[in-house]
Amino acid sequence: MEPATGAKPLYRFATDPATGETVIEVAHGGRTLLGLSCLNKGTAFSEEERRELGLLGLLPHRVLTIEQQVQRMRREYLREATDIERNLFLSALHDQNETLFLRLVQDHLTEMMPIIYTPVVGEIVRQYSRLYRGSRGLYIAYPERDRMEEILDNWLHPFVDAVCVTDGEAVLGIGDQGAGGIAIPVAKLVVYTLLAGVRPFGLMPVMLDVGTDNPELLDDPLYLGWRHERVRGEQYDSFVDQFVQAVRRRWPSTLLHWEDFGKTNARRLLDRYRWEICSFNDDIQGTAAVALAALIAAVARAGSSFREQQAVVHGAGTAGVGIADEIVAAMVREGLSEEEAVGRVWLLNSRGLILEDTPGLEPFQRRYAKPRAAVAGWEVREGGRIGLEEVVRRVRPTVLIGTSTQAGAFTEAIVRDMAAHCQRPIIFPLSNPDTKAEAHPRDLLEWTEGRALVATGTPFPPVSFRGRTVRIGNCNNAFVFPGLALGAIASRAKAISDGMVSAAGMEIGKWIPSDGDPLGPLMPTLEDARAISRNVAVSVGLAAQREGLAERATVEDLERRIEEVSWKGGYHRYRRMAD
Repeated sequence: MEPATGAKPLYRFATDPATGETVIEVAHGGRTLLGLSCLNKGTAFSEEERRELGLLGLLPHRVLTIEQQVQRMRREYLREATDIERNLFLSALHDQNETLFLRLVQDHLTEMMPIIYTPVVGEIVRQYSRLYRGSRGLYIAYPERDRMEEILDNWLHPFVDAVCVTDGEAVLGIGDQGAGGIAIPVAKLVVYTLLAGVRPFGLMPVMLDVGTDNPELLDDPLYLGWRHERVRGEQYDSFVDQFVQAVRRRWPSTLLHWEDFGKTNARRLLDRYRWEICSFNDDIQGTAAVALAALIAAVARAGSSFREQQAVVHGAGTAGVGIADEIVAAMVREGLSEEEAVGRVWLLNSRGLILEDTPGLEPFQRRYAKPRAAVAGWEVREGGRIGLEEVVRRVRPTVLIGTSTQAGAFTEAIVRDMAAHCQRPIIFPLSNPDTKAEAHPRDLLEWTEGRALVATGTPFPPVSFRGRTVRIGNCNNAFVFPGLALGAIASRAKAISDGMVSAAGMEIGKWIPSDGDPLGPLMPTLEDARAISRNVAVSVGLAAQREGLAERATVEDLERRIEEVSWKGGYHRYRRMAD
């Protein structure tokens, strides 16, 4: 694809008519080419390419294969002493040679994924301005809002398959991180490629810098973002709309991935734009889909069904309500009416159980607000608050999910009370990072005599319990969003529906081990993630067709399209672009 402006691109893909091989035609050679991380091959440029592209003398004489380059980088990586240093090493490689970076991490995925993604990326976000080495993606600051088109023109790639955008207000479990939030879209889009094979050339991270309300950042003389309180209200909405419309004009078929927006904006923006531009919010829909997958496995292992569950969700933000919505949808699929299903789901926010008169409810939370009459006689604390302990005592839940970021909220008393009324309690402390988790998996197993079915939102090491090692399933959104995005891109979906998200969750559920082990993990391993993502992409594409959101295509055609937009894990051959 040529740039929307019609200007000569820096590079373009072509097919060699003699061999059928995909080659990359480049507009520049020499040091300019070596300085473009998306194109640089370093010592892997062939002798022919060095002569044709003006690289003679700019590289050592010997030509290496990508496998030899990976071996060298692996040795250097192992010299780094801390996770932060390892992340910075990989980021520097990413900025120098994107293909080599991706291949190195792909070859050592289980080891390096936590370094480039969660949990280490959370600390990178915290220290972003102090660790800054270089920029990836686009930064669109509110004072430059009238130059939106010019900023988009500065993106060097000739096409964009997907945009991951954040405003940095609700990063992981650590809150408002301002401009440092860009590290999350960068990491997310790397995972697109690593786990789903989405070609990296077409992925664009974006930071919408509308200021920050984090006083530490505002007082930090090294802070790199716009040092101003967050813009809100009509000004904020107008700025976001400028961005969305500019992206639609320039890349009308692109996928828009909303990431780490605050609870007052996340659901509202998704609802506003999801039918206008193909888009999804990973914090709402990705979290819900991966939790659904783990719940499918847990309910089956408990020998039960969704329609029998009573679910308590502690944390009624966008993630918690998204999970509640998936639970309700699963109950409805098993025959309950929507009213019956909603009645079996109980949500708590910082003010306790959500009731019809709870102040400050967001529109998306009101569906789950209980009438005061339903809790007559319950213990009410100061301010009319009904706490988690009382809700568990009265509801006798079979499912307890935490998205509250309140460390230790699932106390021993609460968990033992739940286990007294439920043979196989399903308990998911999903808040991250691990310092925000509602409970430690080891404690949940101890307090329930090993009966709890546990999955977490951040990676925990295996737990030693009664003479055996128990692997804890991690409800990692990385099992969802890469395949969801790939399916939408390959099927050319007009929008991403709730049905497409549910299809992703149900597909992942098929990959969770069902070997009869009562302490077996409730999520698959990263080793299976690439195969899972491909299957998720097909399921999502077929769901889009069923709902009339994509043109009809056979499974074979869909798989062919997936292959067309896939990264193959190595270098292409280069040649000069004709004038």
